[in-house]
Amino acid sequence: MGESCQVIWGREYMMDCLEDIQFAVSPLSFYQVNPRQTERLYRKVLECAQLTGKETVFDLYFGIGTISLFLARRARTVYGVEIVPQAIGDARRNAALNGIQNAEFFVGKAEEVVPRLIMERNLRADVVVVDPPRKGCDAQLLETIAQISPARVIYVSCNPSTLARDLSVLCNKGYRLELAQPFDQFSMGVHVECVCCLRNAG
Repeated sequence: MGESCQVIWGREYMMDCLEDIQFAVSPLSFYQVNPRQTERLYRKVLECAQLTGKETVFDLYFGIGTISLFLARRARTVYGVEIVPQAIGDARRNAALNGIQNAEFFVGKAEEVVPRLIMERNLRADVVVVDPPRKGCDAQLLETIAQISPARVIYVSCNPSTLARDLSVLCNKGYRLELAQPFDQFSMGVHVECVCCLRNAG
């Protein structure tokens, strides 16, 4: 993909709706392509998060903020971190579009931004959600998650092998895997998405 996009006709983004949340999606941003299964997947993330309205949530590798905005309606505050600048723009536009004011988004590598947020803002995460690319989470980020010790970690993955690798790390650092739920996003293919719920056993 190139570094910039040129609109030949129409808008510079497409619109979609998941449940009752509207999303503007630009060409360089990630977005799930099976909306019915995506709604089921996000409902499972919400179920695993067990939000009461008092929690601080970190949503890492958040794309255009889809999971962040689902979480923000039930959490006190959501902090999202994403490395793609265009996705940050989409996330901020989508938060404004839906009147969501308790979600804040930061651009950069999660393994670098999260420690900075914790140090500069004295934040504590009750729930951490990660939805990394196929290569999985950065090893330093897994170490940071273990250090900040949230009550729950929710791992959304499109690659079972890197998922298993990263879950092993988290389980060796005091987390217990409570649920692994696959979602068949591509019914005629071999790939699945998976939502895993981990609880701090400490």
